[in-house]
Amino acid sequence: MTTLLIIPLLVPLLLPFALPGLARRCLERLAPVAALWALTLTVLVLAGASVAALGALLLTGLLKLPVLAGLGDLVHPLRTPSNLIVLPLAAAATGLLTVGAATLVRSALRQLRAFRTARSQADRGPAAGDLCVIESPHPDAYALPGRPHRIVVTTAMLRSLRPEEREVLFAHERAHNAGNHHRFLVAAEIAAHCHPGLRPVRDSIALAAERAADEAAATAVGDRRLTARAIARAALATTAARSTRPDFAAAATTGPVPQRVAALLTAPGRRPRAATWIALLLVACATVSASAAATGVLAFHHEVEIAQGEETG
Repeated sequence: MTTLLIIPLLVPLLLPFALPGLARRCLERLAPVAALWALTLTVLVLAGASVAALGALLLTGLLKLPVLAGLGDLVHPLRTPSNLIVLPLAAAATGLLTVGAATLVRSALRQLRAFRTARSQADRGPAAGDLCVIESPHPDAYALPGRPHRIVVTTAMLRSLRPEEREVLFAHERAHNAGNHHRFLVAAEIAAHCHPGLRPVRDSIALAAERAADEAAATAVGDRRLTARAIARAALATTAARSTRPDFAAAATTGPVPQRVAALLTAPGRRPRAATWIALLLVACATVSASAAATGVLAFHHEVEIAQGEETG
């Protein structure tokens, strides 16, 4: 029984380290929208499972302390593996949860300030429908979520593009707003603070969102080469400029632009068998992680009830 208390809790903590490599294959094999959904749902499940596992390890260590054992109404010692194993794991879990919570709060406050600044600028600038133009010498453009959604573009960016390229840029940013891509980016950011192994996947989710908007823009304008050229020119224009937009405000100039341009210049192909295997692997990762975390948490709860005298072992 003591083995069931610890080993299942380690699985959700180790499995996320295998996800970055799988995420790269997912981007190569699945359609961008499918990859965006699959990766986001997977990281949310893995992040929740890892937090649950860390919490169970933390409580296991705390209940080994006599003072807290008394507060928990434990009439018998909590049955666990050796303290040489449990206490270091509990200390590590405490540190990871504390650091993750602190960095998440700091990131949230920083992003909230950036969002308020961007929203204030957008509300003050002249708007034509959902398009808001800001006077600035720095080329920039991004999709700003909120009510209503806005497409924010600076005058410097407009001067950097030809008229047909501007239409591509607008179509790209509208695709971000239509797909609510900011929600996927926020989910990826939260997951990245829950487990260090999920941080590289944050970039993969951002790339999937950009690729989805690229394909939507190419469909809207009916020209993949024009879309590729517009994105490349917009990215080159913003190379020397530093944007103050929040990270969850998706933009056509973010991510590995050469990779995105190459994908647009290549006719989209279908690999149904490879795509199926990638999807199944993602489902397997999420299922194994969630099941292991649930098993560990239930085993911990059972051991606590035994220590409280409510059940017999």
